[in-house]
Amino acid sequence: MPEQIPLFQQFHGVSFDNYWPGENLKVIELIKAQIAAPDQPCLYLWGGAGVGKSHLLQAACSYAQQQHRRAVYVPLVEFEKMEPDIFQDLESCGVICIDDVDAVARRHEWESAVFHLYNRAAERNALMIFTASTKPVDLGIELPDLRSRLAWGTVWSIQELSEHDKLAALQLHARQRGFTLPEEVGHYLMQRWPRDMHSLFALLDKLDHASLAEHRKLTIPFVRQFL
Repeated sequence: MPEQIPLFQQFHGVSFDNYWPGENLKVIELIKAQIAAPDQPCLYLWGGAGVGKSHLLQAACSYAQQQHRRAVYVPLVEFEKMEPDIFQDLESCGVICIDDVDAVARRHEWESAVFHLYNRAAERNALMIFTASTKPVDLGIELPDLRSRLAWGTVWSIQELSEHDKLAALQLHARQRGFTLPEEVGHYLMQRWPRDMHSLFALLDKLDHASLAEHRKLTIPFVRQFL
């Protein structure tokens, strides 16, 4: 495998256990089933920002390793830091997770590289899992053969969490960091901060650091002062 690949093994510590699924429980079951016994060339997961697509891919890699399958995670949103030959020999992995494939739409060299990797992976019965912000037909991919192949497997829409599930996800994140997020504080955060989970998780991490530094509990007065 190329020397660069270890840079993209970012999935340590990320698992399905620390992903709050909300209405997306079935997609976890689907990913696990395909890793165990793939019967299709790819899974294509799509949804808006903050619905957990990257988490699902990295969790899929962690799960694959637990099943003694080699896995790799490549975030194409960072394609400007890479070259298309990053895909060389990736078909030797059992599970290949390509995050944000729409980031390279209309970039011929990259589209071609993804297309050829797809074909090599299919020949080796490797599972490819893609994520994007929209379904394949609206992706903007100019290479017709790649556009059609992305729709060959299961195409699944990742649903945004409900208000109840967002609070539960925040509380799970807090527990994993070793503190408790009171329900009223969680609601206060969601009412006064961007509501996508990326922003909320980042804020919660900053609040955790601040509360530790000041030896204070996470209360609404403390959060109000911090904000």
